Amino acid sequence: MTTSASVPTGPDSAIDRRGTVTDRLVDANERYADAFTDPGMDARPVLHVAVVACMDARLDLHAALGLELGDCHTIRNAGGVVTDDVIRSLTISQRKLGTRSIVLIHHTGCGLESITEDFRNELELEVGQRPAWAVEAFRDVDQDVRQSMQRVRTSPFLLHTDDVRGFVFDVKTGLLREIDPA
Repeated sequence: MTTSASVPTGPDSAIDRRGTVTDRLVDANERYADAFTDPGMDARPVLHVAVVACMDARLDLHAALGLELGDCHTIRNAGGVVTDDVIRSLTISQRKLGTRSIVLIHHTGCGLESITEDFRNELELEVGQRPAWAVEAFRDVDQDVRQSMQRVRTSPFLLHTDDVRGFVFDVKTGLLREIDPA
């Protein structure tokens, strides 16, 4: 199996000969589109579930959860943190597209465990403007999952908060560990 991490990037690599990584992705899309057939679905997920997870490239959520195209809504960001924008997406997912369950997935070895909110200060010094958003860095992944579950469960915008479960994905074993919300 070839992954992006194993693609050569030296002077003789395909990326250098064909242009940027984005060019490579566009080329791949053209090959995909050649064989594409309309799956005949709408935007409503078949399993009525939304998954909120970290953007970490090591998480292949569909494979890890046994999901197929059309099964779920997937919302990803740094840390899998439940931010205002995640609440916005979950609200649309529930109120307009029929989801009822929410699965939150953080993971071991997350990059947000190694930075602090000082990152915003560093950015302000570098670019002259302080970001309006919080970094949402954390030290305890289990506690951060609990915080995310609490943010979902207490949102006044979400209709269905009775089936909200949180997990930590182990990047070494591929297993999920459920987090008790208490």
